[in-house]
Amino acid sequence: MTHILLVEDNAGFADGLRQNLEFDGYRVTVAPDAAAAAHALAAESPELIILDLMLPDGNGYDVLRTIRERDSVTPVLLLTALSEEAHKVRGFRLGADDYVTKPFGLLELLARVETLLRRSATGNFAVVRLPPVRFGDVEVDRDHRTVTRAGAAVQLTPKEYALLAALIARNGAVVEREELLREVWGYDSSVVSRTLDTHLAELRRKLEREPHSPRHILTIPRQGYRLVLGSEGVTADGA
Repeated sequence: MTHILLVEDNAGFADGLRQNLEFDGYRVTVAPDAAAAAHALAAESPELIILDLMLPDGNGYDVLRTIRERDSVTPVLLLTALSEEAHKVRGFRLGADDYVTKPFGLLELLARVETLLRRSATGNFAVVRLPPVRFGDVEVDRDHRTVTRAGAAVQLTPKEYALLAALIARNGAVVEREELLREVWGYDSSVVSRTLDTHLAELRRKLEREPHSPRHILTIPRQGYRLVLGSEGVTADGA
């Protein structure tokens, strides 16, 4: 019997979806949060993962990133109320195979599940290689999660890399402080804004030629932050 891991914190919604999937002949394990998902993944090997992006102890992007670090094959279907294109693109770049936005039609979801499982069984998944990202003399290899500057390896902490990846995913758009705190650190109440400032300062120290006058990792007053791609970048005031 095909095993599906459903990562969803809404108990009523998860139970209804579980019943419908089981009615279609699947075995379903429900994980209500990121911690339970990690435990389920360590204990079993599901053949498909349905993953909600909004979880009470973190976010689905972190779960997806962890999945893809250990497993590049098992199909992952993102299930979320976040409909903006940027969220979808970020999910696909992290290795998701499909995306359904709430509210959705049950028959559509079941059809997508069937399609993903069929493609997985036949091995008909194209290997997607992400192109490297460059700014200044920095190159980020997103497939191998490595960073070089002027050809030399740069050692980033996991949180520093996650913060850099979050900025890269916006493709030059501004991202608010609260969104970065939520995406990189989850909903941990122990995280304060100073944590973000410290990590940004470290990224600038490691990646900018002049950390105190950055041209790529910019602070946008009263808005947030943005990463300027390309060889030259801009000054802090946009010149």
